[in-house]
Amino acid sequence: QIFNQHNAEAPNLEPAFHRMAQMEPNLDHDVSWFLLPSYWAKMVVALISFLCFANSYDGDFVFDDSEAIINNKDLRAETPLGDLWYHDFWGSKLSSNTSHKSYRPLTVLTFRINYLFAGGFYPVGFHVINIILHCTISVLMVDVFSILLGGLQFSSKGRRLNLAPKSSLLAALLFAVHPVHTECVAGIVGRADLLCALFFLLSFLGYCKAFKENKEGHTFSVFWVLVSVVLGAIAMLCKEQGITILGLNAVFDALVINKINLLELIRKLLYKDKSLENAGLLRKGLLFRITLLMCGGAGILYIRWRIMGTGPPAFTEVDNPASFADSLFVRAINYNYYYSLNAWLLLCPWWLCFDWSMGCIPLIKSVSDWRIIALAALWFCLIGLICQALCSEDSHKRRILTLGLGFLIIPFLPASNLFFRVGFVVAERVIYLPSIGYCILFTYGFSLLSKQAKKKKILAVAVLGILLINVTRCALRSSQWRSEEQLFRSALSVCPLNAKVHYNVGKNLADKGNQSAAIKYYREAVRLNPKYVHAMNNLGNILKERNELHEAEELLSLAVQIQPDFAAAWMNLGIVQNSLRRFEEAEQSYWTAIKHRKKYPDCYYNLGRLYADLNRHIDALNAWRNATVLKPEHSLAWNNMIILLDNTGNLAQAEAVGREALELIPNDHSLMFSLANVLGKSQKYKESEALFLKAIKANPNAASYHGNLAVLYHRWGNLDLAKKHYEVSLKLDPTAPGTKENYNLLRRKLEQLQKKGG
Repeated sequence: QIFNQHNAEAPNLEPAFHRMAQMEPNLDHDVSWFLLPSYWAKMVVALISFLCFANSYDGDFVFDDSEAIINNKDLRAETPLGDLWYHDFWGSKLSSNTSHKSYRPLTVLTFRINYLFAGGFYPVGFHVINIILHCTISVLMVDVFSILLGGLQFSSKGRRLNLAPKSSLLAALLFAVHPVHTECVAGIVGRADLLCALFFLLSFLGYCKAFKENKEGHTFSVFWVLVSVVLGAIAMLCKEQGITILGLNAVFDALVINKINLLELIRKLLYKDKSLENAGLLRKGLLFRITLLMCGGAGILYIRWRIMGTGPPAFTEVDNPASFADSLFVRAINYNYYYSLNAWLLLCPWWLCFDWSMGCIPLIKSVSDWRIIALAALWFCLIGLICQALCSEDSHKRRILTLGLGFLIIPFLPASNLFFRVGFVVAERVIYLPSIGYCILFTYGFSLLSKQAKKKKILAVAVLGILLINVTRCALRSSQWRSEEQLFRSALSVCPLNAKVHYNVGKNLADKGNQSAAIKYYREAVRLNPKYVHAMNNLGNILKERNELHEAEELLSLAVQIQPDFAAAWMNLGIVQNSLRRFEEAEQSYWTAIKHRKKYPDCYYNLGRLYADLNRHIDALNAWRNATVLKPEHSLAWNNMIILLDNTGNLAQAEAVGREALELIPNDHSLMFSLANVLGKSQKYKESEALFLKAIKANPNAASYHGNLAVLYHRWGNLDLAKKHYEVSLKLDPTAPGTKENYNLLRRKLEQLQKKGG
């Protein structure tokens, strides 16, 4: 049932209210919407927000999850907890030149706790926490919107009253089901935004808790103001946007607690009016509270600056092309166009994409570009709202519009490129907090329409339809975030000009072994962005594996020419040159890769293979030893050392290396096999047999394992067992070199023994 009654939830309100809002009109009076008790309203919001994103609970790790979680050493127990405070979100040292400078230690700590309780990288637990966080935030929104839309009022017993139950429920539902939130909820790295929002809201509610009513008049609690500052700091340690809550608390204080008329205040400041105190600036401790907020914010930012260092993060042109434009005009026009796109995503969140960079949004370079209309529309709406927020004679309207614009704009400022360059063009995740302002403005607009409409129920049904459409869109979008294949392919129709989309589709196909299809997408990525070195590198790798060496060399050479410090491309170029038997060039490429990435175990491994091909055995062993020092679990490097020492007759040294390797990687069957071969040649048959059998148990379908165990039994004199394993080996691989000859020798020997016995 849809009701129009004024505050039907609480007909017997206690008489003593906050004086500041006694005579203000109630927004719910004009809102045609469902009226529910507070407890049930929160239950409905929680349930609907859960239904929107529930199908993402068993999704995979996708997109940035790999770098932030799977490849992040800060999640592992061997990394000291203290290191989290000196590393960025991706696990790199903040002092490093390559650091992203995104400082979110509390978010990383929650990932680490997830990893600890799950006993490994199992995504279900990570996703469940994200869904719970969004449900919790949506429930808190009921209280937040009741304050923002209905005002801050208390009973004589100090209990906060909800004077806008219908409006706050509608706004909270709009927030809970907004499809633009899918990236934050269904993408695990979106937890940074969720945790930031949680403490952001707690900081706001804590600030509201500072104000009570007693018989002497207005009082406030310094304790709760300080709690609000601390919660704001915690929000910032989850994500950088969290610091903006301190500014919003100050705006709320001025507008709601002190009921300052901004236009009147500006006039008095301009004309140096001495009656500023009467305007509310010095009343009720406003200046003192704002000073506390400013000092707290400045202290938090200073500590953050000291930890991060003075250098800004280094982004490339493909991340944010507008910020690299030479013309100030081009930069300004494109930044404003990006703002209009963010506004459109809030208004019509149908076209969603995991990444909006790399040509997805071509630069506007002249005023003749038709997209200028979007900028004009944005500023026309904003200026209209700002004029109403400043100039309206209705104080209630001024307050709601100013708070709506404040919550829309202020949390977005860190992503606006105004203060520093950001590493993206448009990012849906950064709209999570600004959507609060959108929900306020939408709900207020709905109340105005309801006031004018004759058939209020039709309007309510239309809004209900919007909510249902958004719920459906959330569920569909959540399903796309369940796997990388669905996520990347969903972006092809939204951003067909985005080279990164084609690159990610190609990479996903290559990981699944579909090289032919991967080549097609990698080529398209390079066509769209001729300087896309990562696409060139991956395409070169596939062509190398398909023995198309000359084209692979061209691509990799171009990649290192465009980005001379691209260590992976240098190493892959060395592999191709080695295959082309241009050994000197290959060696030079390997050393260039190591120059740009000193801790590069895979490059040392490939360098060792080059030296082995050149019979430079000492150099090969040194290179492989470097690989194992940098990466103790580098099985291939250990194996090659054992095999090279075995082949050169250094059995004792080969045995020592093999035992060392197995201590570090005790379950590696290839190492067991290599060491078993060495022990067999050293006539340590019993120990060799045990290792062969253990390797076969781990990998029973390896023909060489059975074949070499048969050779061991042959030497040892266990001819029946030798015959058995020769036969198993030949069954698994009938063309195995040497096995058939050894088997025939054994059969002749067995026949001779039978003749002698006969």
